[in-house]
Amino acid sequence: MSSIVTEQGLLHYETIGRGQPVILLHGWINSWAVWRDLMLTLSKTGQYRVYALDFWGFGDSSKATRGKTPTFQINSYVNMVTQFMERLGIQRAPIVGHSMGGTVALQFALTYPQQTTRVGIVGSPITGRTLHPFLQLAGYGSIARLIWRFPFMLHIIMRILLAQDSPEVRGMISQDVQRTTLESFFRSIGDLRDTDLRETLPNLNMPALGIFGARDNIVSPQNAETLVEKVPGAQIRMMTRSRHFPMSDEPAHFVSAVMDFLDSGNGRPPHHRANGLPILRPSET
Repeated sequence: MSSIVTEQGLLHYETIGRGQPVILLHGWINSWAVWRDLMLTLSKTGQYRVYALDFWGFGDSSKATRGKTPTFQINSYVNMVTQFMERLGIQRAPIVGHSMGGTVALQFALTYPQQTTRVGIVGSPITGRTLHPFLQLAGYGSIARLIWRFPFMLHIIMRILLAQDSPEVRGMISQDVQRTTLESFFRSIGDLRDTDLRETLPNLNMPALGIFGARDNIVSPQNAETLVEKVPGAQIRMMTRSRHFPMSDEPAHFVSAVMDFLDSGNGRPPHHRANGLPILRPSET
């Protein structure tokens, strides 16, 4: 377990491997652990040193708010990644994010293109209005407080949203939500709901990858169309048997997609497409 002290509090992260730095960002009411299998696989190549961060308010990072700047919002998480890279001396790196973490990754790449070599998103909303209606409602303080007051309501909502997910996914979310506070719960999803990157996305001038589950009921997979429309040349991997957690639903295909994307940035040929999962170009989506 590793951590640094930031302006807003403790930032927990996990790291493994040696080589080029890669930064991974998790989603809402989640933690770094969603990346565990990918981290192990990347580290075994001997090419990458992988860092998986816990956002403030989630996982083992600080739950308290410091200073005048709102902590649990997309832009504050962009600032968190900036502080992390500065403290560890990471000048440039690929950044990959899942769900809310992918939205943060896109915003970081747009704000700090000189520090981002390539950006990947996994089931991430480019516009927050593509979130499931239950998640959009959770961003309102009055509704969030009601859910927090009667925990069975949150369990019912999670049961509906995750009914068809694996026991591993349900167990992971159940554990992570217990380490989330009311404030980080509703402020982060509320800010994500009101986020819309469609106008600024054409300014993205680096390789981009979007991985989406065709059966995702939490974030609409139609965000894939938005990505290729706004970012010419963006690659899309549509996981046909996946929901919101393709790293769990189709682990081999997921790892292949990420490794191909990272390897292509180092001039190495993709060695991981033997599983038959195609890369979809904009004209094929």
